[in-house]
Amino acid sequence: MTKPIYVLNGPNLNLLGQREPEIYGHDTLDDIEERLRRQAVPAGYDVVLRQTNYEGGVVSDLHEARTDAAAVIINAGAYTHTSVAICDAIKMLTIPSIELHLTNVHKREAFRHHSYLSPVVTGVIAGFGAAGYEHALAAAIRLLADEA
Repeated sequence: MTKPIYVLNGPNLNLLGQREPEIYGHDTLDDIEERLRRQAVPAGYDVVLRQTNYEGGVVSDLHEARTDAAAVIINAGAYTHTSVAICDAIKMLTIPSIELHLTNVHKREAFRHHSYLSPVVTGVIAGFGAAGYEHALAAAIRLLADEA
């Protein structure tokens, strides 16, 4: 059986659709997960979507992904700009990894311009709102097909 693609979400993303919808949009994580599943199944993949508000939870999910996932899509939220621990966990992956941001972080506050993750992931997708998850999944599926 094909390993699933992990979609990992960090702090405050459980409030998508409610938190600053003028910035982050009206889609919830449940809406996004439903669309990702519909996209993944025809390509032969399942999606494991997780969200945690705790840095250690993200790290633990990445450790699990090392052996249980085909690829990782990660929206680490604010931890993108602060977490060496998450960076180190991503560095241990031998599978494709994609950093995802709902907004174009380079058009926002200066502290959001730095990412600890960007230097260690396969690619970065930013600024497409909730559709960015679908773009990231398409990229992951393509990377996996190229490896096969």
